[in-house]
Amino acid sequence: MENLVSKKELTSQELQLLASEMDKRKKSTTTTWLLWFFLGTAGGHRYYLGKIGTGIAMTLTIGGLGIWALIDIFLINKMLQKKNTEVERQIISEVRAIRATGSQEVAASVEG
Repeated sequence: MENLVSKKELTSQELQLLASEMDKRKKSTTTTWLLWFFLGTAGGHRYYLGKIGTGIAMTLTIGGLGIWALIDIFLINKMLQKKNTEVERQIISEVRAIRATGSQEVAASVEG
């Protein structure tokens, strides 16, 4: 929801930049599920989604002897959605920083 409000403040050019960067940085659903299928007990999907701590815990416990890996069937889409929302929020803040830098440069050139 916060990202929707933030996106309304962006220009069409900034929205295009956001979309382009999201295509590059977002985590793939297919990749996540393949990692779960082949490396689920080792926590491969959690490493991919940036959950290093729980990935290590899964590796050390062999996915909670497989139980934790099975539970992730129900959690994986939510984890993926949360990660992609974080990526989008980060890109929006980067776009805002670029805009602010551009405004400061314009102001400095007008004053100088």
